[in-house]
Amino acid sequence: MSATESLPAPQLTGAQSRHLRGLAHKVKPIVFVGEGGLSDAVLKALGEALDQHELVKVRLRQPPDKKAAAEELAKRSASALCGVVGHTVVLYRPHPETPKITLPGKA
Repeated sequence: MSATESLPAPQLTGAQSRHLRGLAHKVKPIVFVGEGGLSDAVLKALGEALDQHELVKVRLRQPPDKKAAAEELAKRSASALCGVVGHTVVLYRPHPETPKITLPGKA
């Protein structure tokens, strides 16, 4: 995956997560987790998508426990879990050198 694997996941406030979910509303899912689950290929695609876009939607295909799957995706991609809506997970990881998304200040 990328060099950002070794970085800790960003810690977000409630307001920052809400802001990111609002931004993600118009974004289409670009990573899909199928019946095979969290394979190395899925995690590699997720890492590349986070490096490119910072804010990514991941579509899960009928997971037995979607909240656990979302937390596992966030943990293994060193990203922040912004929310789960239906079978769609919103993840955020700022680019280490040139972040594109500006978060509201911590309250």
